[in-house]
Amino acid sequence: MLGCILLTFIHVLFWQPGHCQDVTQLPKIIWKSAAESAEMNCSHTRDKGHNQMYWYRQRPGETMTLVVYTVYGGKPDYGENLQSKYSAVKDTIETGALTVKDLQPDDSGVYFCAVSKHSDVRKHNS
Repeated sequence: MLGCILLTFIHVLFWQPGHCQDVTQLPKIIWKSAAESAEMNCSHTRDKGHNQMYWYRQRPGETMTLVVYTVYGGKPDYGENLQSKYSAVKDTIETGALTVKDLQPDDSGVYFCAVSKHSDVRKHNS
């Protein structure tokens, strides 16, 4: 019998002094069985300069960690994460998607995206 894996998604607000703009994620909650894949989508309504997207995960009782950084027109940066586990796409400036492959109980947690005009995480080569 395969166990169920819960991936939870939340809405993130993009904050800029004097402005607050929604970043939307769908679906909000996913229940999947082990070994399946889960895809989550993110979109924003900021200006075209906000071409960078960050996907984060927070496991129960832990701090959040960056899963992948994407920029429109560039290649995803998975950092220390395995590309065999995650797949990220950014087909337009306003949208992106993250897929978690071969789900295992350790993949449970809260996943969310954020958008930015510039990278504060680390230097990226596009």
